[in-house]
Amino acid sequence: MKLHQFTAALAILMATAFAEEDGFTPMFNGRDLSGWVNVNCAPETWAVREGMITCTGKPTGALRTERQYENFIMEVDWRHLKSAGNAGIFIWASPLAAPGVPFLRSIEVQVLDHGYGNTASFTTHGDVFPIHGATMKPFGRHNGMRSFPSESRSKPSPEWNHYRIVCEAGVIRLHVNGKEVSGGEECQWRKGYIGLESEGSPTEWRNLRIKELPASGATAEQTAPLAQGHRPLYNGTDLRGWSSQTPDRWKPSDWQLALTDGPTSEPLWTDAEFGDCELILDCRASAKRDADPPLPVVLLRSASTTTTLPLAGLGAKWSRYTITIKGGECTVQPEGREAVRVPLEGAVGKRALGLGGAAGSFANIYMRALD
Repeated sequence: MKLHQFTAALAILMATAFAEEDGFTPMFNGRDLSGWVNVNCAPETWAVREGMITCTGKPTGALRTERQYENFIMEVDWRHLKSAGNAGIFIWASPLAAPGVPFLRSIEVQVLDHGYGNTASFTTHGDVFPIHGATMKPFGRHNGMRSFPSESRSKPSPEWNHYRIVCEAGVIRLHVNGKEVSGGEECQWRKGYIGLESEGSPTEWRNLRIKELPASGATAEQTAPLAQGHRPLYNGTDLRGWSSQTPDRWKPSDWQLALTDGPTSEPLWTDAEFGDCELILDCRASAKRDADPPLPVVLLRSASTTTTLPLAGLGAKWSRYTITIKGGECTVQPEGREAVRVPLEGAVGKRALGLGGAAGSFANIYMRALD
């Protein structure tokens, strides 16, 4: 056995033995990403090497657990591979990215490298704060709902740091390298997924383990929605899975897919076709536009016809749409607005999803098949 293979095997054995003591179980098997879901990143963003989960940091997005957790103690080692690196851990998180952002609605535990230094809004490590619809009453020194750590205890890149995150009955407490430093209570949600964040910096994660504590009866309102099997159609880095006769007008821009100004463009179509399915996507128009100009559009194409779908309320701010295709009818549900039913011409069958129209941006494009 080669030395690097022996080292990797030893790391896996040690991680497993470490995780199973004192009622803890491993969250990661050291070989592959079984038990985890790539929410909105490229296939190569998250990988496994020498018993560690590795992240390239591109695009911005998340890797989350397949199942939800309520009360638990989570321990994890992390390190940044460059100074001023940025990442995070999402606690009690949503299954998909929140509307108009690449992040999961959650309580975020900040994972920043020392290179940032202290500021009025965040510190080098250990901030705990709710994001994108979540709420929390912070402990200790804070700004709004953001709890700052009581002292700086993290080690700079490329050294390893250890987090212990204790979550029970809507209370979260963060221990950094052996000492509690921050947290909050009255968290909403208080049951959901656990996620690792990709945010521009290469990171490594190891010794992920969890000890579940007795449930305290989180209500439906206190619980994140259950995953429904959606998978991302845009990977945040390139146009794999899509094609267009005018590809130069389409610019992958991290988690956003931008349609730029220019001559009339052909739509961007999925290479795959879908039968009955549910599509979720976020869209916004360009802020640089005259009154009542053309807007970005979403299309469905069958073998015999193309249908343009109405995007009610579309403007310069992000809007989320849920599109349900069932038989010969399509329903477009803008978030916060009434649904619109659209009859689909042509034979019932598979269709491709198209994006086009005027300048704007698309993001968080997901699909799930319907029985």
